[in-house]
Amino acid sequence: MKEKINIEVLIIGSGPAGYTAAIYAARANLRPHLVSGLEPGGQLTITTDVENYPGYGDTIQGPWLMEEMKKQSLNVGTIIHNDLVTEVDFNSYPFISKTDSGLIFESKTVIISTGAQARWLGIKSEEKFKGYGISACATCDGFFFKDQKVAVIGGGNSAVEEALYLTNFASKVTLIHRRDELRAEKILQDRLFKNPKINVIWNKTIKEFIGNDKKPSLESLVLKDTKDNSVSKLSVNGAFVAIGHDPSTSLFINKVQMDKDNYIITKPDSTETSIEGIYAAGDVKDKIYRQAVTAAGMGCMAALEAEKFIASKK
Repeated sequence: MKEKINIEVLIIGSGPAGYTAAIYAARANLRPHLVSGLEPGGQLTITTDVENYPGYGDTIQGPWLMEEMKKQSLNVGTIIHNDLVTEVDFNSYPFISKTDSGLIFESKTVIISTGAQARWLGIKSEEKFKGYGISACATCDGFFFKDQKVAVIGGGNSAVEEALYLTNFASKVTLIHRRDELRAEKILQDRLFKNPKINVIWNKTIKEFIGNDKKPSLESLVLKDTKDNSVSKLSVNGAFVAIGHDPSTSLFINKVQMDKDNYIITKPDSTETSIEGIYAAGDVKDKIYRQAVTAAGMGCMAALEAEKFIASKK
């Protein structure tokens, strides 16, 4: 017989949003349960040096920060399940959520914090240098490339914004695009082409990332021309993949309101979704900032809103 658990707050997904929601909900004596998902800790678990999370004078490690958040949530009373939610029913109340291991949660509220994932190129050598020269977040890692040469891969708004941001640190920024024109907004393109630190390479894709395997550290990119298949090399210290993000929201399609990119829509100045009692926090609803600190802030908001909702039901 499958185990049924009746609870007040279910948090789906870990990471800064999920753990912060758990901490606040537990401190409100709501005895939250958190299902950690496939990637406990979220994107920070693949981030090495973290210098922009408040409260730490020295550089910290992303995986360490998530372990500390997890410990804190456990210490205040969160029950964590190393499991995966595979099915939800938000039409009934209490809400029903089923997991891969067979657990069935009946909860008065649900906080969705399943995050988002950066799209990668899928090249074998890319995995080798992730966090060691290859990044998907200029805001997170641009600081580490002061006075160095970097490349940005992509042609949309995100790529152009990342390239412009990186000029605050890097000595030279090369934007690499597989076509001969950008998809980015005209105003962004104007800023890009006017910036003396930025060079654009057209009609090129990344064939391989090359670097020091022992350190490890990125040293150059092998480029392939999309028109004549010729191969060239570009020396860089860092590469930023900016070809978009995908929110981890497939489980909630047709369950709550989403935008065209499958980010969950919440009410203004709130984390409440289109269904009362269901909340979304972090990168599942945030396509603009995508920072650990903003995700944590939304996790706090979601827990406070869940507490208020549960009190109103009583």
